[in-house]
Formats: sequence, C-alpha cells, structure tokens
Amino acid sequence: MTTWTDVINYVRTRYEVLEETDGWLRFRLQGPDGRTQQVTVHHVEELHDGSWVEISSPVGWADKLDLRRLLELAGTSAVGGAAVVDGVALLKHTVPLEDLSIEHEFERPLKAVVARADSLEHELTQADEF
Repeated sequence: MTTWTDVINYVRTRYEVLEETDGWLRFRLQGPDGRTQQVTVHHVEELHDGSWVEISSPVGWADKLDLRRLLELAGTSAVGGAAVVDGVALLKHTVPLEDLSIEHEFERPLKAVVARADSLEHELTQADEF
C-alpha cells in the first residue's frame, strides 16, 4: 500500500522542493532549453474510494492568456485537464494513492503534465514565469 509519506519521500529525494505543507508539495523540474517548470502535488482525501494525488502545473496567469485556446490545446493531451485556481491557469491530473506504483503511475503522469504545461506556457505566453 502506497502512502502520502511515500510520495513525499519520493519527491524529496528527486526534486528541488520549493515549498511544503502537510497536504502538498511544490517543486521544480528542469525542462528543455534551460526552461524550468513548477509543479504541485496535493494529497486529496475527499474523493470517494480513498485518497488521491493531484498533480498540477501552471501554464500562466488566467487573465493574461487565451483561456479558450488553452482548453482546446489541453483537450489534445492524454493526461491533464485545464483549470483556473487563484487566478492561475493550470494543467491538472489526479491518480489514486492506494496501490500506486510511484514509478509508473505517478512519475510518468507527473512528467507528462509538467512537459505539457511548460509547452502550453511557452506557446500561450512566450514566457517561462512558472
């Protein structure tokens, strides 16, 4: 059985953690061409069928980009959906925590969400703010 502590320890040993609370971690991954991308992992317990892990990565400030275009582009990806939280447009993906294979069911979607969010940020904002 995989626990939230297992996810925290996995992230801490592999990535530069920028901020952490009991329920989430924010960290940075290196991208292509010197770009970096922030990602947040939340422990979500309110969903039925046990605990989940939500992976989210920012695309840009919602009021500074074309949200319709973001939705169109996000819809072409196998992982992640677009959302706006606290004025930030995000790409998000959720995986069940119970019996989670961290290497396959966490790391693969994590890298896919982060790569796609960085690509969308670059395309929609021409910046590397997040």
